[in-house]
Amino acid sequence: MNKSLKVFQFLYFFGWFFVLLGNTSFAYIDPSAVTYVIQAVAGVAIAIGAACTVYRHKIMKFIRNQKKKRARKKNQSKED
Repeated sequence: MNKSLKVFQFLYFFGWFFVLLGNTSFAYIDPSAVTYVIQAVAGVAIAIGAACTVYRHKIMKFIRNQKKKRARKKNQSKED
């Protein structure tokens, strides 16, 4: 069996499992609980964005340094 068929069978089984054996619950979600979830999601998004920015700056600095090194080597070879 290929992998995609196994994944489909897994999802099919557990999908029906939860549909047939699920219970209906009448629960109240407190608005303050939702704000905690929103804060957590926002915090994760901001942390990921900050990490991407830091690494983007490091990569751009590395590229600029490589270009400068190539330009110096090119100028040195022209002077010789």
